[in-house]
Amino acid sequence: MLTRAGLASVAGRHKRIVLKPNLVEAALPPITTPVELTAAVVDFLRSAVPQAEIIIAEGCGSKTYDTDHCFARLGYHELAAAKGVELVDLNRQPTIRLTLPDCRRWPEMHLPALLFESFLVSLPVLKVHTLAKVTLTLKNMMGAAPPCHYQQGGHWKKAAFHHDIQAAVADLNRYRSPDFTLLDATVGLAQSHLGGPPCKPPPGLLAASFDPVALDAYGADLLNLDWREIDHIRELHGELGFAEPLTVVAV
Repeated sequence: MLTRAGLASVAGRHKRIVLKPNLVEAALPPITTPVELTAAVVDFLRSAVPQAEIIIAEGCGSKTYDTDHCFARLGYHELAAAKGVELVDLNRQPTIRLTLPDCRRWPEMHLPALLFESFLVSLPVLKVHTLAKVTLTLKNMMGAAPPCHYQQGGHWKKAAFHHDIQAAVADLNRYRSPDFTLLDATVGLAQSHLGGPPCKPPPGLLAASFDPVALDAYGADLLNLDWREIDHIRELHGELGFAEPLTVVAV
């Protein structure tokens, strides 16, 4: 699939590749990205782009423990040791200050410099979100937001995003959106991003795209939701990508 999608030829132009799974907390899949999927992407890139440095990076949302706890609990320490890749906590990375005055929610943002020095591969899982309606690749970028700027007294390390979350996610992606996405839609969560019933029937799919807006529109459809009713997808349609016309190629 990744060969057919053309990942190697594009990622091969870069010296560093960052893989960004969804490890919002130390909970097992399908809440989080399976370590086996991340390992498979590392193997592909090692073979297809052998000269590139590969980093696995995430910033968890839990207020009671750090991202390394998620890495340890979910098998990412073993993956890093076996594959020779570095694990990075985005919550603790040096940041840069960015401004986009036209952004309504975040006219100023602080984000890890690493993400602007690397080719960014997002590895989200298919989930409904209780506030944002869906959490796919666009919302997966919330892991990049440093708690020193975006916790602001809440119960999650990124709690500032919970105010006007649709605009917050849209603006975040205006600063940095994924360069490529591989969505784990093998199971999916149908009612909540932190648990609850899986999708019935499970989609049993992986979906890949360079277009994060198209990918999220497709994921919304898998969850039986209309992307036009999800503000952050609708806002970014025609700006960062295209939710329609949507071309789906089965491989």
